[in-house]
Amino acid sequence: MTQIENARQGIVTEEIKKAALSEGVSADFIRDGVAKGNIAICRNKKHNIEPLAIGRGLRTKVNANIGTSGDSSDLSVELEKLRVAVKAGADAVMDLSTGGSLDDIRKEIIKQSPVTIGTVPIYSAVVELNQRGKTFIDMTSDDLFKAIEKHAEDGVDFITVHCGVTRSSIERLDNEGRLMDIVSRGGSMTAAWMAKNGKENPLYEQYDRLLDIAREYELVLSLGDGLRPGSIVDATDRAQIHELITLGELTQRAWDKGVQVMVEGPGHVPLDQIEANILLQKRLCHGAPFYVLGPLVTDIAPGYDHITSAIGGAIAARAGADFLCYVTPSEHLRLPDIDDVREGIIASRIAAHAGDIAKGVKGALDKDIQMSKYRKALDWEGQIKTSIDPEKARRLRESAKPAESDVCTMCAALCAIKVSSERC
Repeated sequence: MTQIENARQGIVTEEIKKAALSEGVSADFIRDGVAKGNIAICRNKKHNIEPLAIGRGLRTKVNANIGTSGDSSDLSVELEKLRVAVKAGADAVMDLSTGGSLDDIRKEIIKQSPVTIGTVPIYSAVVELNQRGKTFIDMTSDDLFKAIEKHAEDGVDFITVHCGVTRSSIERLDNEGRLMDIVSRGGSMTAAWMAKNGKENPLYEQYDRLLDIAREYELVLSLGDGLRPGSIVDATDRAQIHELITLGELTQRAWDKGVQVMVEGPGHVPLDQIEANILLQKRLCHGAPFYVLGPLVTDIAPGYDHITSAIGGAIAARAGADFLCYVTPSEHLRLPDIDDVREGIIASRIAAHAGDIAKGVKGALDKDIQMSKYRKALDWEGQIKTSIDPEKARRLRESAKPAESDVCTMCAALCAIKVSSERC
């Protein structure tokens, strides 16, 4: 039986026990969430890692994207990004490689990763076709499902599949119009393939085939938002919502087959629409875990999009998003380097933690209380060790030595905390 089926039978699996211990909640809390589909446990049967629980009532998780491109395909660099991402606190890493030997890259990343791994199998299917002198237009449904099964067999824990990009959702997009059209790589290829071949999306048309593969490997399906907005003026339009409605229907079908699901969301969304987007997803997708990219709240900050996404991510997490995909300073500009990966993770972790405090996740406030105690005591080592980025905190503290060792160079002898202590 699968995790969902065991949970529905009242069985507490080893994965549920480990997830409960990691989250600081009871095993019955996790079991109940898995049974209802509100919590997904990411761990492929063939991947020997600690299970990652994502969903309602749990700490908001953070994902880091790494991977090669056609212009840069050095596996050693991607493995270093993996190492840095894990050290910086990423809960999961997605391999989005599109350059080099994708099978070898994916297998090595899975082998070296101590955390959950996700992928987008359509990339592999398309790159393999390109290597044979063909294009994504020549892709068959068998090509796509072969790639999905290969990823599952390798031990990938969750996959993004753009099942909601259908002929009817594309019709709505075309009728309404958009400033940025389709910005999802997988979504754009799927839409173009349908248009050129005059066929329905095979992931939608043959959804049961996908569920059979996912069930066999305990593979979590991350139902991708192929029509997510790439501009804040395109947010929450008919195409996006139509796709979301479809994903809600597919979520129920997956649960009926014992398959775990997450649902992906936007994207570029102005501040005033973020909460509405979360509430819509939770209602239309029956409380399934929600995995959001950002959201980015403005389009004019290339070089600082880790900040625009952290602003949106904090609001999204507060409203109920369960999983944040990081955005790096290089978003929209280049393939991120190692420093970008680290900056993106820290920004996203700050957003996730801020959201967890606001929605009352168990234990979320504990470190903030401890930090305040250390600050009151002018305990600099305690502050550094408690911070979300101890390396940077230590570097900044040591870069400017105060005349008095118990204060900092901002206030020096006029330190308000030190002055206040003299009142007692």
